[in-house]
Amino acid sequence: MRPAACGLIAFLALSANAFAQSAVTYHLSFPEPQHHWMQVDVRFADVPAAPLRVHMSRSSPGHYGVYEFSKNVYDVHIDDGNGRELIVERPSASEWDVAPHPGTVRVRYRVFGNQVDGTFLAVDPTHAHVNIPATLMWAEGLEARAVRLTLDPPAGSRWKVATQLHATADPYTFTAPSLAYLIDSPIEASDFVLRTFQAEQRAGAGVKETFRIALHHTGSDRDADRLAADIERIVREESAVFGELPAYEGGAYTFVADYLPYALRDGMEHRNSTILTSPGGLRVADERFDIISTAAHEFFHSWNVTRIRPRSISPFDLEKAPASDELWLAEGFTSYYEALTLQRAGLAVIAQTAETLGMAIDAVVRSPARKYRSAVDMSRMAPFVDAMVWGDQTNGDNTYISYYTWGSAIALGLDLSLRERSGGQVTLDDYMRALWQQYGRVPGPEGVVAHPFTMQDLRDRLADVSHDAVFAAGFFDRYVEGRDVVDYEALLGRAGMLLRKRFPKRAWIGPLQLSFDRGPARISTPLLEDTPAYAAGLDQDDELMSLDGETIGDPTRVEEILRRHAPGDTLRVRLRRRGVGEELVITAREDPTLELVPAETSRPLTQSERTLRDDWLGSKR
Repeated sequence: MRPAACGLIAFLALSANAFAQSAVTYHLSFPEPQHHWMQVDVRFADVPAAPLRVHMSRSSPGHYGVYEFSKNVYDVHIDDGNGRELIVERPSASEWDVAPHPGTVRVRYRVFGNQVDGTFLAVDPTHAHVNIPATLMWAEGLEARAVRLTLDPPAGSRWKVATQLHATADPYTFTAPSLAYLIDSPIEASDFVLRTFQAEQRAGAGVKETFRIALHHTGSDRDADRLAADIERIVREESAVFGELPAYEGGAYTFVADYLPYALRDGMEHRNSTILTSPGGLRVADERFDIISTAAHEFFHSWNVTRIRPRSISPFDLEKAPASDELWLAEGFTSYYEALTLQRAGLAVIAQTAETLGMAIDAVVRSPARKYRSAVDMSRMAPFVDAMVWGDQTNGDNTYISYYTWGSAIALGLDLSLRERSGGQVTLDDYMRALWQQYGRVPGPEGVVAHPFTMQDLRDRLADVSHDAVFAAGFFDRYVEGRDVVDYEALLGRAGMLLRKRFPKRAWIGPLQLSFDRGPARISTPLLEDTPAYAAGLDQDDELMSLDGETIGDPTRVEEILRRHAPGDTLRVRLRRRGVGEELVITAREDPTLELVPAETSRPLTQSERTLRDDWLGSKR
């Protein structure tokens, strides 16, 4: 990072005079959408005499990895605005330095995109699905300038535009107050269907926020109506957690949804909008549940992370991977409220919610990674797992737990702990509301988080909400910055939820991912520590010639063999490792996999269990 605002969106430190300078203008056109590229024409006017450093972003808001978006940029031409080519130096793959120049610099280029998700660009004859950092160059030192952006749809198309950018009299021209707002404003241009509804910004305030659902899909109008109804229930339930909706810039929040066979399954939050993509449709129950789960997760982000934001990632840096200690809260607590919201809104049944929470508990409690890293440490791993760009093998199965998963488990533990120690008077909702009031609600310039939080702030607010600084410090020391886990079995049991072994008394040697593409069964992934197979000496790429005297011909054979055995039994395995044969002995253990189930599957709930569960999982509207 250079001192003078490099990729950093630090326009608050810039002179207010910058706002009086010429706007940066972008023109986006689609000469050959069938070939998945877009033509970009950007003009930087009234440029100071110093060299103009033009950048393509390397990262994107909502992400924690480096994506090197310039790899999709080509056919770049830089001139003085009148067609005269200017001298350009390339200090890096994502930077173009222009000097000298006459005060205006025009950059024209093509950018390829054929991936429908929350990260990249996708262009085809049906739509343009635009993530701004993956698409638009920007100039260092001009971050505070206003932006004017115009789209030129393909001839004969029926494209409309959905975006959180500010509308003008021209339906294809939009504005942004600064680069910070622009980069956080995705665009969907297509013949989408639109559904809208309104909700009170705060009870009794007399102000309503508008919600728009721009749906590009292959389904029916009835599917669109049902989705809109589900999203409205999500919006109202989540706003009840915080007591109000954010004051969305422009008075509207936009759900941009692409449910297309060629889309990837994804969701990406933005300040006043979200991107939702899925290859599945709205008519299949499992796919629909996944779609509305993603909507619940991303909308909760309109409070948590886009406004209640860690100082470590605020302001956002477009030139490097952000590093944050607090993603267990930013993403993990959001995952917890995703499940909670669907249950409270009547969009999930108790068995689904129990399964979701149980999977998170099982993953965290049994993971060997807790020996090596805390939830804070896992948050710091985000640049290595977000973009998934490395090519070498890692030992992540043994050293990494997703901060989404661990954070969700922490949120569950904290929620139930607060309820237990206060007799139900203090809950995680109170904690989230305190964070919102102290940090997220503070007004600032458009697109800017005026009061981001630190780890110490999180500790202090928990002390305030719980009225117990010792409890707050202990919780963070043990379960957030430490590696312990709460007593989930006891806490959940009080709400009539049973945490138990999924397969009691079943023989288990640990998970074995097998591949048969090279002949004999081959272990295709690293083995988990603390499992019988790992303790016996098996590992990735070992070829299993036989197990318990039998050849392994398909993935189900291992389980069939184990069903003949009990915990404590030994199984002999013959393997070939790097061409050398070897025999090992595995001692089976009882399967430790956990599950969470409602107690009423085996007995009636007590009145105290029902009261606690209803208060925890019941609607807050």
